[in-house]
Amino acid sequence: MTVNTPQPRPGAAWNAVPRMGQGFFWQDLQVGQQLRTFRRTVTESDLVAFINATGMLEAIFIEEGYDGGAIAGRPVPGAMTYALIEGFILQSMIQGTGLAMLELHQKILGPVLVGDTIEALVEVTAIKPTSKGNRAVVTSRIEVFNQGHQKVMEYTAVRLLAGRS
Repeated sequence: MTVNTPQPRPGAAWNAVPRMGQGFFWQDLQVGQQLRTFRRTVTESDLVAFINATGMLEAIFIEEGYDGGAIAGRPVPGAMTYALIEGFILQSMIQGTGLAMLELHQKILGPVLVGDTIEALVEVTAIKPTSKGNRAVVTSRIEVFNQGHQKVMEYTAVRLLAGRS
């Protein structure tokens, strides 16, 4: 038996249907609010794909056991750690609501190696609505941890987020 349910059509009815995976509007956030990302284990394939896509073909990244390296194990570029965490943030916090990255201050505190599992704690530290009420500048502090809960990176991101119309 087939049930014919009316389907939303483009226009007001269509726009009223909630979008799955929609990020936070700035009005949904508050200063001091904390959110945790998912965890991800960094694989050899991740490293190879990243260095090939970016051209970061430095010996420390492409040669296992590189003699001139200061880090034991198979280190990954700090840019890759940042990109993986930003991917989590984009997918879960700012998908469809993030308008621009305005400023970024980053500090790498320790190495991330192939086989490490990383996650981040995001804390909203400031929200400043713009003169257009449907936008705000949102500042967050992001702390990245490995599986031993050692902080390996911290950064502050200043983003322009959409608001409810």
